[in-house]
Amino acid sequence: MKNKFEVIVPGGADKVLLHTCCAPCSSAIIECLMKHGVTPYIYYCNPNIYPFGEYEIRKNECTRYAQSLGLQIIDDDYDHEKWLGEMAGLENEPERGGRCLKCFKYRLLRTARYAHENGFSVIATTLASSRWKSLEQIKEAGDFAVSQYPDVTFWAQNWRKGGLQERRLQIIKEYNFYNQLYCGCEFSMGKMAEKQCFPTEK
Repeated sequence: MKNKFEVIVPGGADKVLLHTCCAPCSSAIIECLMKHGVTPYIYYCNPNIYPFGEYEIRKNECTRYAQSLGLQIIDDDYDHEKWLGEMAGLENEPERGGRCLKCFKYRLLRTARYAHENGFSVIATTLASSRWKSLEQIKEAGDFAVSQYPDVTFWAQNWRKGGLQERRLQIIKEYNFYNQLYCGCEFSMGKMAEKQCFPTEK
């Protein structure tokens, strides 16, 4: 980890409800938070992932990593049909289009709600670590989510800095993580042949 990388949690909070999309993307972020004295509570809210077997694999990898570090993982309800209903009319949107923004809003709103109901003042998301995602969309979604819950702050940290990408690759190898080849939903699945949302690093 590069020494110049600063972790400044809003309000000086020592715990963060961390919306986590998958183990490969979250691993270095979680490690970084812990090294800076911040306890991440891993919130696994990904009803977009299809099929259910894929969801289970990704959740289990997150759980394996969390348990190895003595961290708590919170599994949100998997309701893919409800998620599909929310995305109706956006099925043909490109990656980084309107569907992705609405998906981020849906998942981060659930994260903010859980934070509000369970005493967390700060939420963040590991979505911001992927170069395939729009940081602007993620910030818009996070700001929207916490606007519904004034006692919760969205921490729009850019997790692509400070050597975290390099450390991520190391942890993937150390844990032999399952590294998915598409972002998660059936619509991104169709783009798999064109490009990989999460390329397999070796």
